[in-house]
Amino acid sequence: MLAALLVVFLALPLVGLVVRAVGSNALVAALLRPIVLDALRLSLLSTSLVLLLALGLGSPLALLLARRRFWGSGLLDSLVDLPIVLPPAVAGLALLLTFGRRGLLGPPLAVIGLELPFTTAAVVLASLFVAAPFYVRAARAGFLGVPRELEEAARVEGATEWQVFRFVTAPVAAPALFGGAVLCWARALGEFGATIMFAGQFAGRTQTMPLAIYAALESDTDAALGLSLVLLVVSLALLVLFRRWLRTAADAR
Repeated sequence: MLAALLVVFLALPLVGLVVRAVGSNALVAALLRPIVLDALRLSLLSTSLVLLLALGLGSPLALLLARRRFWGSGLLDSLVDLPIVLPPAVAGLALLLTFGRRGLLGPPLAVIGLELPFTTAAVVLASLFVAAPFYVRAARAGFLGVPRELEEAARVEGATEWQVFRFVTAPVAAPALFGGAVLCWARALGEFGATIMFAGQFAGRTQTMPLAIYAALESDTDAALGLSLVLLVVSLALLVLFRRWLRTAADAR
């Protein structure tokens, strides 16, 4: 009975959103409005960049945390985890005080002509700050699950470190890497607090889908419903895709 109450509590708001969105006669027209299309375009662009940066920068860090123990490794591990539990508003303020015009790195960046706050680059940085740790955590767990004997056997056969990683470590850890990538992308797609603090809300430049929903609630409920429904469908599709991938990987083993 208690379990059923929790299931109802979790499902009811989603059902309410879908029923309201589907029942709106202007939903299709709302999805074609500039505020919706601009938010979709910006969200796809920024989250794709975040994912690429997380993969490129996070994979070496995850491998380091999984394979090496050194002085300060525990602190580094905690530092990577911190953005996961940090309130998004605090993350946005920290980014603003670091990269802002009067922030820690603001004057050096101004010298070379870079101004990050309230730009599309700020959207990417804010999303990367809060989303990359999800990939690093999952990748680290995946690398820890790779038998060291397989890697050593490849080295004995003459494989280079890059070949060991490409043909042994990465394929074995692939389910965890894929899962981490999905979590990272989904977290970046849903980012709100840090983005609105560091990047602001400018249509076509920094207004991602979550920010557009917030803005549209005051004047265009149909647009807010349309964007919410898109995010719900995307989230569900990612979850189904991830679970199917895990089952396929488990069967392959």
